[in-house]
Amino acid sequence: MELTPVSQRFVLHWGEMGTRWGVNRTVAQIHALLFISGRAMCAEELAETLNVARSNVSNSLKELQGWKLIRIAHVLGDRRDHFETSGDVWELFRIIVAERQRREIEPTLQVLRECMDSPDFSLESPLAQQRIKNTWQFMDTLTAWTREMLRLSTSTLSKVLKMGAGIQKLLGRGKPETDD
Repeated sequence: MELTPVSQRFVLHWGEMGTRWGVNRTVAQIHALLFISGRAMCAEELAETLNVARSNVSNSLKELQGWKLIRIAHVLGDRRDHFETSGDVWELFRIIVAERQRREIEPTLQVLRECMDSPDFSLESPLAQQRIKNTWQFMDTLTAWTREMLRLSTSTLSKVLKMGAGIQKLLGRGKPETDD
């Protein structure tokens, strides 16, 4: 598959952004290519289009499947596995947020809870105890909020996100609150 200049720029940029988000460049590029092409592709075609090693593609596909961002699709007359992704950016957003929650936030909440439940917690300074509790409360609140946001319909979630600073006005506050 020959990429157009715009598609090539999109795929390359998505690979760069992937590295900033902690994702391997090839993983991000493969996902971008599947997204922008809008069709199922086999590993060989992905490797050829992106000019990367087939083994790199195989590992990247496994990672994308682990993130639930791609799925296997079968093509009539072709025994090879092909891979596709959703074309709905909102669905992809929901998947990524849910996976990050599961992989990063939930383990951190567990460790913070274990710290607070430890008999040694009382040996920590009052400042350290309070900061661990505050961190746990913040992350727990954020987790609950995230779950609620992900349950919203796409149109409602879009409206909530577009409200932005308008939420301050809705709550009757002119300036953002600060905790000094």
